[in-house]
Amino acid sequence: MGDTLAPLAEAGAGSVDATGAATGSGAFGGAHAAAITIAETRARPLAFDMNPEYRVTATIAKSDGKDLTAAKPRISNRLVAIDLMRGFVMVLMAVDHSSGQFNRGRVMADGAFSWHAGTPLPTAQFLTRWITHLCAPSFVFLAGTALALSTGRRLGGGNGTREGQASIDRHLLLRGLFIASCELVPSLFWMPRGKYLFQVLYAIGSSYLFMIPLRRLPGALLAALALAVLVFGEALVRAAGWGGSGAPGSTPAVAVLLLVPGSVGRVFVAYPTLYWLAFMALGFVFGQWLERRPDPARIRRFLVLSGALSLGLFAVVRGANAYGNMGILRDGPALVQWLHVSKYPPSLSFAALELGLAALVLALLFALEHPVTSFFGRFLLVFGRTPMFFYLLHIPLLALTAKALGVEESLGLGAAYGFAALAVLVLYPACVWYGAYKLAHPTGIARYV
Repeated sequence: MGDTLAPLAEAGAGSVDATGAATGSGAFGGAHAAAITIAETRARPLAFDMNPEYRVTATIAKSDGKDLTAAKPRISNRLVAIDLMRGFVMVLMAVDHSSGQFNRGRVMADGAFSWHAGTPLPTAQFLTRWITHLCAPSFVFLAGTALALSTGRRLGGGNGTREGQASIDRHLLLRGLFIASCELVPSLFWMPRGKYLFQVLYAIGSSYLFMIPLRRLPGALLAALALAVLVFGEALVRAAGWGGSGAPGSTPAVAVLLLVPGSVGRVFVAYPTLYWLAFMALGFVFGQWLERRPDPARIRRFLVLSGALSLGLFAVVRGANAYGNMGILRDGPALVQWLHVSKYPPSLSFAALELGLAALVLALLFALEHPVTSFFGRFLLVFGRTPMFFYLLHIPLLALTAKALGVEESLGLGAAYGFAALAVLVLYPACVWYGAYKLAHPTGIARYV
């Protein structure tokens, strides 16, 4: 039932306690950044040692009813920004999935091989779908960032115990397989009986498996390979004649799993791995740079410059209206036509647009003086730390609500936004509770959800 955006990630991008996915604040692992107190827990090592150039934004204060003021961990706003970004896109994701359940006029015009030139694009419906395009690239990119940060900590003994490469590889293998297997949940509610949908959870899980060897590459080489996939993936697909109007079954299964959306038996693959692996790899390189603790102002400048260059590339590629758009070309000069890019699979114009916007939003969040002092900031932070938990609950909540009310795909945009807000509010207490549970059970099954 539409496209999912799901959480992602390796733990610890902004965590107070960073023992990999078990206690980090990665998209899947993320109840632990703890810029605000959501649970009573023992004080644990910081993700980064703090020095005067990193502003303090929050603390954890209590453990077993005792005040730990003398040992309060502190978190820099550069890490809280990552959790805020995830929380923000989780809310956007809920809008898209609510639209899929309730909105009879929903526009799904972002598939390169299903788009027909001249199809109307109603502005309000199109923009409601378009704003959610930010979700998947942001999550997968930040999954790579969190993976780099947690890997560096674990190898360096930042969690109190120095881990070896084999231990980290085993963790990535198990976590990747677990995340991919969770595609059973959206498939149960969005697909006919006996059919399965591979979307963002599959993309993230399979990307983790590829990152087992790829994380050992020099950062520059890894970034170059990722950019090559985004730039030349379209050329490879065209040269091979995969996808599009080819005869059913003409695209090899391995190409469907890695490069071209399509069916393999009972499975429909909407998120072929390689494009999303490229997003994760770029995030991983960014995380490696953050591990060197650059000045916060330099981080912001880098994000602003990267965002501007990426949006400039989007303007050039979209303006040329040729290669780089996966065949979805502008029908005219209207803004909607400029923004109408291919997500299935991600075109170069899609990647440049969404990564550019994500970089600018992240720069803004890094620049906030006190990012979690407002209610809205604290609210987003809860979802930014428990995204997979929220993801796995909000899908059945929206689907079952629409079915119970007998209004599946029969209402309008107002209902899409309204039920999205309702789902977020209903699940907020559960996410607060789960964040506390993860803090108290860092080595159990909670490390995977």
